[in-house]
Amino acid sequence: MTLTTVSMEDYLEKIYLLIEEKGVARAADVAAALEVLPSSVSKMLKKLDEKELVKYEKYRGFTLTPKGSSLAKDIADKHHVLERLFHILEIPSENTYEEIEGMEHHIGKETSFCFRSLIRFLEENPDIRHFYLQYREEQIERLRNQGTRL
Repeated sequence: MTLTTVSMEDYLEKIYLLIEEKGVARAADVAAALEVLPSSVSKMLKKLDEKELVKYEKYRGFTLTPKGSSLAKDIADKHHVLERLFHILEIPSENTYEEIEGMEHHIGKETSFCFRSLIRFLEENPDIRHFYLQYREEQIERLRNQGTRL
């Protein structure tokens, strides 16, 4: 099993998404997307190459290895599932992106599957979703009346 850090996973996910969008990922594009210096991208690419997650191709940039692509796709899928979950549950947050970014690295495939099932269930049963949202609003109001802030 390849041990990766949250930062490595962020790079892999961004590289994967750039390749999906543009067909290739270049260091400058990764740096811009992650808002980091190109030198930081170079250092990370070296680490990812050592773990056999990316392969440098002269004059073309770099590509994900099959192992890197599989891991990156997994991370991107978790991100998408969490976005859908936040949306269907109407989670109001100014920090939704940051919260999802933090969570995606700490949920496993089984949890992701359970979230997908919940999303599908709520989409197929809008009345239950409505009752949940109504219940949540009542709970929020109760907390406000007690002087508790979320």
